[in-house]
Amino acid sequence: METTGGGPYLNTAAVTSPVGIARLLQMTFGCTTFSLVAHQGGFSAAYGTFCMFVWTFCFATTVFIIACEFTHLHSCLSLSWGNFTAAFAMLATLMSITAAVIYPMYFVQVGCYPIGCEVRDFRIAASVFAGLLFVSYATEVFLTRAKPGQVTSYMATVSGLLKIVQAFVACIIFGALVNDSQYGKYVATQWCVAVYSFCFVVTVVVVAFSVTGKTALLWFPFERSVVIYTFGAVLLYASAAVIWPVFCFDSKYGSPRRPGLCAKGKCPWDSQLVIAIFTYVNLLLYVLDLAYSQRIRFVSHL
Repeated sequence: METTGGGPYLNTAAVTSPVGIARLLQMTFGCTTFSLVAHQGGFSAAYGTFCMFVWTFCFATTVFIIACEFTHLHSCLSLSWGNFTAAFAMLATLMSITAAVIYPMYFVQVGCYPIGCEVRDFRIAASVFAGLLFVSYATEVFLTRAKPGQVTSYMATVSGLLKIVQAFVACIIFGALVNDSQYGKYVATQWCVAVYSFCFVVTVVVVAFSVTGKTALLWFPFERSVVIYTFGAVLLYASAAVIWPVFCFDSKYGSPRRPGLCAKGKCPWDSQLVIAIFTYVNLLLYVLDLAYSQRIRFVSHL
């Protein structure tokens, strides 16, 4: 192949390197999964629609990444490419494992009745490939994560990857909040919702600035501000971790046990429990983030 002063036209390492091979497997497993479901496996309701969205979205984005790296087109984009690919790999890992758990839980069964053996087999096969899809994305995260002493993109560091997980956990909390959680009952629980919303928005802004590579244009030191924000998020989530269980599960304000007449899937107590659990999960994530964020270097142009 002819080359110019800028180097070869095509970047073969985009498909021959370990990360490139992982992305090719992601593309293959993703296409196979949603093809099996669309052809015969079937899906329905919000759970099935979510799974199909995950598989098609991850497939399309992975194809875009491979094409851009193979043709060097990513150099023409106003993105910090290293931050973008690291952030997407982590997000795709979380989304794919969620879909890999939800789809078999709601659509796979041992017997053939009433869906038929062919449909059952297609659903089992789709579940297997969904699991392989998760493994391939997790492999990319493992391969591209920052190594000790390595100067790399912020989103490839532990702190950057934790930002994606924090935002993802916040989305789970929001889903439980809108599922009849009765958070508007007390001002204290409304405060918790404000905490979840504020931390989610700021975390997304941090990720957005990192992915777009605009951190150097800010008039304040971005890395110092992120550490200060993370410390504030720890305090805010600590307050929510105390307030939410008190006003939901203390007998004075709520119910310490699940009401016996509460319908499955439509019980406010269940949503409140999910929120409480993931509040503690996010609190732990922010604490870990604070510990790691003091030991990294921010590089916006990689």
